[in-house]
Amino acid sequence: MRKRGDGMIRLIFSDMDGTLLDENGALPAGFGTMYERLKEHGILFAPASGRQYASLVETFAPWQDEMIFLAENGTLVMEGGRELFAAPVDPALGLRVMQTGEALQGVYSVYCGKKQGYIHRADDVPAFRAELEKYVTKSMVTEDFAAVDDVPIKMAFFDPSGHADTTILPVMEQYADRMQVTLSSALWVDVYAQGVSKGVAAARVQEHLGLTPDECAAFGDYGNDLELMDAVTYSFAMANAIPAVQERARYRAPSNGEHGVMAACERILAGEFD
Repeated sequence: MRKRGDGMIRLIFSDMDGTLLDENGALPAGFGTMYERLKEHGILFAPASGRQYASLVETFAPWQDEMIFLAENGTLVMEGGRELFAAPVDPALGLRVMQTGEALQGVYSVYCGKKQGYIHRADDVPAFRAELEKYVTKSMVTEDFAAVDDVPIKMAFFDPSGHADTTILPVMEQYADRMQVTLSSALWVDVYAQGVSKGVAAARVQEHLGLTPDECAAFGDYGNDLELMDAVTYSFAMANAIPAVQERARYRAPSNGEHGVMAACERILAGEFD
């Protein structure tokens, strides 16, 4: 059993899509066994994702009371159903961002609150629902985002053509002086409170647990994982990661299709990084 102060990795942060999850969006076979082995060695596991908190709880249902969840790109951090950290968006500014997104042709919008996600009726079509429900498990249709009784934490925009970097990102960058604007995948752009990221959330978790970056590892593949790579000493880029993440990370892991997080966890358990 590992003990405090022995210099070993005690906490692993992992992105979900393109990182821990396989090409079908499922946990790797044997994750439960791996999780129990990590726990036996005193190593905590914390999902860090752009996904909704409810989505993460659903994926990790057997362990939901034990894990710390960094949801919505770090804008909401939960432990045992209790909020550890949240970064709300100014409602007026959030509504302006939503109006900008809704003016884009062929783009779908989600107003993400602490309780759930909200979409306009015009966006409630099967093609978008299928994509939305991968990331936003709890959602409802609304006629007016301003009437929503919730605390906004993120505005998310989806381009089914897979060119969010050219169709959405340049438009949303008009808010970059007031908001964090992140390309979360080829399909999604997220806009949320300035100065917030998975990395900032990871630092809050480290402080909460009394851990240092030298006691933490992290896995990621896309632009919303860059700050997470900076928040830990043992940063791993997946083989399928974008170049910027590969440049930022200190170590490499096989692709998500090859269950790269699991392979790297084996190396951690073997003491390779002690």
